[in-house]
Amino acid sequence: MEARSFDWHEAGLTVGQVAERSGVAPSALRFYERQGLIGSDRTAGNQRRYHGDVMCRVAMIRACQRVGLSIADIRTALAELPEGHIPGPEDWDRLSQRLQSELHDRIDDLNRALHELTQSGPAETLEG
Repeated sequence: MEARSFDWHEAGLTVGQVAERSGVAPSALRFYERQGLIGSDRTAGNQRRYHGDVMCRVAMIRACQRVGLSIADIRTALAELPEGHIPGPEDWDRLSQRLQSELHDRIDDLNRALHELTQSGPAETLEG
């Protein structure tokens, strides 16, 4: 069997193929698309076909979700990538730095909340 070269800019991946390869449910992919995080082209039969760069974008979305970024924040992070661009090492580095900063901020917030909880005494009861 002859190995076929895949053109990353040619839309050809179905929802099922992307779901299987990425481990993300098809419904999540459709949600990401409705939110403007990924894009697809449509066939004459109105079926979605994704470009190969969608696999990297989905990986980036999942990384952002794990640290608790909102959909709006994820959209902003992905907007830095040119459309149809396969993210390279510099893109991953930029995203990693952003996620590390976000995680440190969240850890600081949680530590402050923990400190406040441990410094407060038992709640006073109201006598009526």
